[in-house]
Amino acid sequence: MLIKVKVFASSKKAGVIKKSEDSFEVRVKEKAERGLANKAAIAALASFLKISPSKIRLIRGAKQRGKILEIR
Repeated sequence: MLIKVKVFASSKKAGVIKKSEDSFEVRVKEKAERGLANKAAIAALASFLKISPSKIRLIRGAKQRGKILEIR
C-alpha cells in the first residue's frame, strides 16, 4: 500500500496527523540533513500505525517535504 506523507522537520512538537486514509502529516524534531528527518518520520509513522519500521520503505521524495512511502 502506498501512502503520501508530508514531513515537517525541526518541529517543536513531534507527532503524526492522519489527513485521509492514505495521507499523513508527520512532525519530527530532527533536522532535515543526512536523512535524519526521514528516519525519524518513518519511526514515528510506524509507531502511530503500530507496525515495525522495517515494513515501511521510502519510495519517492528523499529530499523533499512530500514523500511517498510503501507499507508492506
